[in-house]
Amino acid sequence: MHIRQGGPGDVPTVLAMFDSAVTWLTSQGRTGQWGTHPFTGNPKRTRQITGWADLGGMRIAERDGQAAGCLVVGAAHDYITPATEPELYVQALVIDRRHAGHGVGSTLLDWAADEARTRGVSLLRVDCYAGDDGRLITYYEKCGFTRATPFTVGDWPGMLLTRRV
Repeated sequence: MHIRQGGPGDVPTVLAMFDSAVTWLTSQGRTGQWGTHPFTGNPKRTRQITGWADLGGMRIAERDGQAAGCLVVGAAHDYITPATEPELYVQALVIDRRHAGHGVGSTLLDWAADEARTRGVSLLRVDCYAGDDGRLITYYEKCGFTRATPFTVGDWPGMLLTRRV
């Protein structure tokens, strides 16, 4: 697997990754995370992903020459309590469902841990959807994260997780 810097040219590909995730989640009856509508064609989502690409924190994992996943690092979201020490924050992680089960997400999270070390910080944080069956929290725990703080944004339940590096 190869991880490279993402950029503006990757926006349609990342939108399609989110579309594949939304389709899969919807088929599982798990619609609370990102809803039921595709990201492609949604101006708000396009602006969000374009912003990630422009700020330099986007990384694309390629598997067999195809974009398989995307991770974005940057500042913590405004709904998250600021860290009390320097950190690296995972703003987003999405895997193209065609590449699910091949370690794409864990490879990207390991890249983030290595990047934190390179930057001289020992705290990696991420937040995720905490509703439905809780499988997303379990996924992050399997990737070395520990539950820190539950929170809600409106009626959207979330969990803040930490990983020491």
